[in-house]
Amino acid sequence: MDSTAAPQTGEAAFRTGPLAAPFAGPLAGDPRRPFGPRDPGDAWVDGERGRFWGRFGSAGLLVHDPSKGVLLQHRALWSDQGGTWGLPGGALHQGEEAIHGALREAQEEAAVPPENVRVLFTAVFDVGYWSYTTVVAEAQRPFEAAISDPESLELQWVGIDAVADRELHPGFAAAWPALRTRLTEALRRSGRA
Repeated sequence: MDSTAAPQTGEAAFRTGPLAAPFAGPLAGDPRRPFGPRDPGDAWVDGERGRFWGRFGSAGLLVHDPSKGVLLQHRALWSDQGGTWGLPGGALHQGEEAIHGALREAQEEAAVPPENVRVLFTAVFDVGYWSYTTVVAEAQRPFEAAISDPESLELQWVGIDAVADRELHPGFAAAWPALRTRLTEALRRSGRA
């Protein structure tokens, strides 16, 4: 989750229109992109509410497996809020829908097969010039998560009751209580809680 803000609950529309703030490329020495952004969306945006990663917004995948828990990513130390736990995710590509972006990022970072998950709901945090969408999904078929790029120190399945015991990315920590409530309700309705 490459953001500095918390996703919030709600079904706000995701925008990919013009931004109100200029964008900047990666910092010199960024281990992921030492020669500049690999996609136009891989850039910071700045505005009155702060600096956020993802020129066209960002998205992350919160996937729950009934037998394992929630998949968490221990963020690389060089990343924003490095060393904290969050969700696989990152910057959206221009024109990319948030659900597609979250599934793409989770596959790139944690080898999550998109065909193995079913989207339950989304939650959007929107500051006007940038937004972060948390895509909450349920694993329909088991899979082994694997570190597949340098953005993770480790990946772990963590029980719903133990997520808050981790040192969470501040944005995810702020969003987790509401996300947990909605996830628990969705699982209960589907008979999986």
